[in-house]
Amino acid sequence: MNNPPRERPVKDERDKMIDRDAKNWSLELMICATQVMTLICAVKGNAAWKGCLSLLFFGVAAGLLHKYGAYRERPYLGAGLASLAAGLALIIWFCVSG
Repeated sequence: MNNPPRERPVKDERDKMIDRDAKNWSLELMICATQVMTLICAVKGNAAWKGCLSLLFFGVAAGLLHKYGAYRERPYLGAGLASLAAGLALIIWFCVSG
């Protein structure tokens, strides 16, 4: 008996929107968790708050640089590079001082 080939589901626009929304929600939850972790580390006197805060700046920089790529508006580039510089400064400070 010859079975017809199994159909593979095709990703449509709805699937792409669901994937994009899932990534957005996961990023928002990670940002929230990082903010909480930064506060906990700062309150406890743990130097890891610098590393956690740098992650937040890297996330902001990524979003702003992505917007610059889409809109080509210089304020996004300036703010994105400033956030990236702040994130790099914090991570270097954390690596050096502990």
